[in-house]
Amino acid sequence: MSDRPTYGIADQSDRAQAIVIETMRHFAELQLWRNTFAAQWEEVAELILPTSRNTFFYQNFNWPGVKKTDRQIDATGMMALHRFAAICDSLLTPRNMTWHGLAAMDDDLKQSREVKLWFEQVTRILFKYRYAPMANFVAQNQGQFQSLGAFGTGAVFIDEFDGRQYGGLKGMRYRSIPLGEFFLTENHQGLVDGFIRWFKLTARQAVQKWGLDKLPGSLRAALDQGSQWPYNFLHRCVPNEEYDPYRLDVKGKRWSSYYVSVEGQCLMDEGGYRTFPVACSRYDQAPNEPYGRSPAMMVLPALKTLNAEKRTFLKAGHRAADPVLLTADDGIVGFSMRPGALNPGGVSSDGRPLVIPLQPGNIQISKEMMAEEKSLINDAFLVSLFQILMETPQMTATEVIERTNEKGILLAPTVGRQQAEYIGPLVDRELDILSFQGLLPPMPQALRRAMGDYEVVHTSPLSRAMRAQEAAGAIRSLETAKELVAITGDPAPLDMFDIDATLKGISEIQGMPESWMASPGMIQAKKQARAKAAQAQQAIQAAPAQAAMMKAQAAQAKAGMPPPGEEQPVQAAPPLTGGQ
Repeated sequence: MSDRPTYGIADQSDRAQAIVIETMRHFAELQLWRNTFAAQWEEVAELILPTSRNTFFYQNFNWPGVKKTDRQIDATGMMALHRFAAICDSLLTPRNMTWHGLAAMDDDLKQSREVKLWFEQVTRILFKYRYAPMANFVAQNQGQFQSLGAFGTGAVFIDEFDGRQYGGLKGMRYRSIPLGEFFLTENHQGLVDGFIRWFKLTARQAVQKWGLDKLPGSLRAALDQGSQWPYNFLHRCVPNEEYDPYRLDVKGKRWSSYYVSVEGQCLMDEGGYRTFPVACSRYDQAPNEPYGRSPAMMVLPALKTLNAEKRTFLKAGHRAADPVLLTADDGIVGFSMRPGALNPGGVSSDGRPLVIPLQPGNIQISKEMMAEEKSLINDAFLVSLFQILMETPQMTATEVIERTNEKGILLAPTVGRQQAEYIGPLVDRELDILSFQGLLPPMPQALRRAMGDYEVVHTSPLSRAMRAQEAAGAIRSLETAKELVAITGDPAPLDMFDIDATLKGISEIQGMPESWMASPGMIQAKKQARAKAAQAQQAIQAAPAQAAMMKAQAAQAKAGMPPPGEEQPVQAAPPLTGGQ
C-alpha cells in the first residue's frame, strides 16, 4: 500500500493552494451571513419537518435513524406541509401531463410549423429522460417543494447521469440539495449565480467519484479499513472570470467548479458548467436577503401557539377521562379505581356522594382556539384554497371556470414565481445536457440561423388557471352572439368573430399539442372538399327541376314551338305602294 500517492495542500501547485484557501475563506463568510436564517429554520424543522432538525449548522452530526419527533406535539403543520408540496406539484409539475412546452423567441419562427413540430419533439424527448427511473426527478422535485414550504428556499442539482456502471447509459440525474448543505450567492440583479455545497462522503465514495490518485493522505487509513465514517467536502461553483466562448476547455464554460476536501485541505477536482447546474427558487424574499421566507416562517407564531394549545388540550382531556377525585379530609380512605371495585363509605346515609371529580375545565374552548390556529396554518400553506370544489361540488361549468380563474389570480404572486425561478433554469440545464449528449434531433435551418433562441411556454394547470378567463370570455361572447342570432334571425353578430383564431387560441389554452392540429394545407384541403361537396349537393337538389325543364323543352320542340328564351322570327311587312 505504500505506493499510493498522498495528497495535501502542501503537495499541490500554488494555484491549487490558492483555490483551496479562497474556497475555505468564502465558505466561512457564507456561514456567518446565514446563521440567523439557520436558527429560524431549526425552529421550523422542530415543528413541521423534524427530519431536518440539527442539519443547518456546519459540522453537525446525526446518527442514522436518530429520533427527531420528541418536540412535536401537534401534526397539523406537518400535514399542511405535505399538502403544500402536493399542491405545488399538481399545479406546476403534474406527472400525468406535459406541463410546459418550448417555442421560438422570434415571432416569425413561432408561426413556422416545422419549428413548432421540432420543439414539440424536443419536449417529448425532454420529458422522456426527465421521468426516466434513473433520473429520479419525481422524488427530488417533491423534496424541493417541501424545502420551499418549510424554509422558503429549495434547490435541485441537475447533472449528467454517471453511466459508467450501466454500460455508458446517457441521461440526467437530479438531486434535491438539503438546505443545510446549501450556501448561495446572488449577482447584482438578484439572480442566484453561485453556491457552496457542504457534503459528506466516505473514503470509498470519494475514490468512486474522483479516483484513487486524488484521495487525500488523511483518508488512506479509512479506505484501507473500509471505514464508514463520513468526511467533509465542499463544492464551490462561481462565475468563470476567465470565460472565453471560443475556448473548448474549462475556460470556455460560464461557471467554474471546484471540489475541495476539508480533511487535508486539497483540491480534488476542477471543472466547469456551460449552464448553471442548480435550479434554485425562493417562495418570498425580504429586502436585502438572499434566502427566501416560507409559509411556515410566516405563521411560525401560530405553529408555536398550536403546539402549546395542544399540550393544554391533552392535559384537559386526560383529566376529563381520568379525573382528579376530591374527598373529605376524614372521609373514605384507600379508594379503589379498579373496574368493578366496591368502595364502602363512598356515599352518605342519604345517598349523597362523598367523592366527587374535579372539573377539568372547558375543553370546547381549547378546541375552538386550536381550530383558529389550524385555519391560519392551512391558509398559509394554500390548503384552504383547494377545499372549495369539495365543499360545493354542484357547480356549472362556467362556475368551475370562474373558480379556477380566481385560484389563478390568488396563486400567481407566490406559486407562480416558481415558473421563473425554478422551472426556467431547470429546463435550460436539461436541454444543455441532452444537447451535448447528442440526444436531440437536428435543428431546423431557420432556427439554427436564429441561434436556437427559445422560450419556455408554461402549460401547467396553474398557467391554464391564469388564462382561464380568456377562454371563458370567448365562450361567453360566442354564446351571447348565438342567442342574438336565434332571437333576431340575423347572422350578422357572428361576423364579429374570427372563429378560426378563436378556436386556435382556446386550443392553446387547453394545451392542445401542435401535432394534433391540422396544418394550413390540410385546413385548405378540407375547405375545398366542403365547397365541392356543397356544389354536388346543389346539383343533386336542382336535378328534378332541370329534368322537368328539359321535358317541357322537348314537348315544345315537338309542337313546333321555340324553346323558352328563343324569339319567333319576325317576317318583313310587304312594301307600301302608292295608289294609281
